[in-house]
Amino acid sequence: MIQVGIIGGAGYTASELIRLLLHHPKAEINFVFSTSNAGNKIYDVHQDLLGDTEIEFTSEINSTVDVLFLCLGHGNSMRFLEENSFSENTKIIDLSNDFRLKSNQNFNGKDFIYGLPELRKENIKSAKYIANPGCFATALQLAILPLAANHLLFDDVHIHAVTGATGAGTSLSSTSHFAWRDNNFSHYKAFSHQHLDEINQTVQQLQPKFTSEINFIPNRGNFSRGIFATVYTKFAGDISEAKEMYRYYYKDAAFTFISDNELHLKQVVNTNKCLLHLSKQNDKLLITSIIDNLLKGASGQAIQNMNLVFGFQETLGLNIKANYF
Repeated sequence: MIQVGIIGGAGYTASELIRLLLHHPKAEINFVFSTSNAGNKIYDVHQDLLGDTEIEFTSEINSTVDVLFLCLGHGNSMRFLEENSFSENTKIIDLSNDFRLKSNQNFNGKDFIYGLPELRKENIKSAKYIANPGCFATALQLAILPLAANHLLFDDVHIHAVTGATGAGTSLSSTSHFAWRDNNFSHYKAFSHQHLDEINQTVQQLQPKFTSEINFIPNRGNFSRGIFATVYTKFAGDISEAKEMYRYYYKDAAFTFISDNELHLKQVVNTNKCLLHLSKQNDKLLITSIIDNLLKGASGQAIQNMNLVFGFQETLGLNIKANYF
């Protein structure tokens, strides 16, 4: 039974992480660190966990845990690791964006591996430090990985993607209040979302001669969780060739599946799945990609990476079902 530490235990991703770990057959939560909640029961903050655990938040850190999850705000993981040290045997999985880009992946002697299993599974298995991908970045990369891997991105890629309110985190802002978000729809960070850096980095890794634009419009939806993305670009082959290529690329993927039917978000909410659907109109290939932003886009993928690092079955503790109705 591996011992797990969680840093930054009060947010949405930590809540999902705790919920999954409480039922993971090979992991035991050793501590959940939160200075603002120290001494409070976990279920005082994450109220759905009442009856599941009596663990309390703590301001104390056990530096010898087997694996440490960092659920801190962007920019804070680096600072935390500068101020705190852990055993050489402690694996670290960071859920912020601090170590996702190559320029930051070597930090104080720690070499972070980008943790998208469909891209770098073998590297993840032997890694000590994992940079968990962003939620949009996960959904969008999974939509285009087979094209980039086969050097078939010849033109601009156009993306429209909608995320639920939990994508903004627990801190309130003018666009996250219920009264603003309910019965509303808007875009934000058009063409400049931070996850574009991850996506472009992966595309350049797979297809170095790609010189076109990836145009990304992120949207806010009036639902709680999930990402629904539509991605299109020019493709010379027919739809059967595209489907065969995608199915072959993801043949060993534990959670990514190609659907012959059009998709809707309820198929993946509360699961660690990514579902993809392909269609072709004239010379354009349309790829629809859907995930749960808190699971496959964050905590579920973090557990998936933990399973790979420790040699567990990749799906262990993640066979969770969608709340379809």
